[in-house]
This record gives sequence, C-alpha cells and structure tokens, in this order.
Amino acid sequence: MAKEKEAVCVTGANGFIGSWLVRTLLDQGYTKIHASIYPGSDPSHLFEIPGATDASVSLEVYEADVLDHDAICKAVEGCQGVFHVASPCTLEDPKDPQKELVLPALQGTLNVLEAAKKFKVRRVVVTSSISALVPNPSWPREKVFDESSWTDLDYCMSRQAIHPATCLGPLLQPALNASCAVLQQLLQGSKDTQEYHWLGAVHVKDVAKAQVLLFENPYCFW
Repeated sequence: MAKEKEAVCVTGANGFIGSWLVRTLLDQGYTKIHASIYPGSDPSHLFEIPGATDASVSLEVYEADVLDHDAICKAVEGCQGVFHVASPCTLEDPKDPQKELVLPALQGTLNVLEAAKKFKVRRVVVTSSISALVPNPSWPREKVFDESSWTDLDYCMSRQAIHPATCLGPLLQPALNASCAVLQQLLQGSKDTQEYHWLGAVHVKDVAKAQVLLFENPYCFW
C-alpha cells in the first residue's frame, strides 16, 4: 500500500502559481490540502481542478491575510508541510511600497514561519522571484538605500527564497496575473524597455513540480 501523503498548506492558493501548485499536489496524490487565500478573494476555480471534489480529497479554504498571524496559524494547523506562495505583485508603481510590498512579503513570511514552528511543520517551501537576485546595476548607492523613494529594490528586498523567472502558462484562475500581463503587453505592441524586467521565462507547471520536489526530497535543505 502506498504511503499516505502528508497534509499541506498552500498560501496564495488561488493565485496563478498557487492554483497550479494545488493542481500538481492533487495530481501527485495529496488528499489533504489547506488552501489559504486573501480574505474576500475567489477560490471557486480550485474546485474545478480534476480530483478536487473527490470523496477522498479534503480541500479546505482558509481566508487568511498573511499579516494576520492568528488566521495564518489556523490555516497551517494540522499540516506537515507549508508552501508559502502568497506575496503581493503588481505592474503598477505602488503608492506606499513599504506598506504594499515589503511589509506583507517580509512580515507575512515571518508569520508563516512562526506558525510552522508552532505546529512543528516538517518543511516550508517559500516561492520568491528571480527579481530578488538581479537589481538594476545602474541604481546609485544613495538611491538604493533611500527608503523614501520607490525603486524595484523594494520588490527585490521582499522576495528571498526559491527564485523562478517570469512564470508563464495556462491560467486556472479567472483574472490575469502580473507575469502573464507582461507577456500580454509585449504581444499587444508595448514599447516599454525590458532590460531589467524580462529575465527569462519558466513554465508554471515546472515551478509547481519543483516546489513539490523540494518538499519531498530529503536532500534539499534550502
């Protein structure tokens, strides 16, 4: 008899990568999945994934802002693994980058890690972005460390872990996500330069498979 898969939590489960991760987990025999979503967002497409409504599957939705420690704890409780995917991402310049990008990403990750520690989670897999590794080399040092001005560095600072490149592929969710929107803009004739934005591409299915591999492989420690 095959060993039963561990119960896992996916944050940002109804987003582009999160949705494909849920699908990949179901495809690989995971039957207990806590799908953590931003409060008020729509998770209905998750239940259209093949196998999601099978009698043997428990796909539970938890509304949890990553800045809400108690809500995150409820989503993580009872799980042996956590895939932390949730993090803000936008193509628009935020009005308050510290509040809109850096705080949710950094404090949100700390909340997830604290919840994982509290409930003795075996492994946490954090998904970030290649953007965290490649800041614009032309940024002057004084600007990089000037917290009063917005640069892409704020986004880079907020993402540290597994680093997929621009993630593309079929959409499971109803709304267009930021990475696919970049491709759409290019196809529609955008003249914006891409020197520090287009950093290669990876298929979303491969990202999801890599996440599960990192969770399952006993020799992966990062």
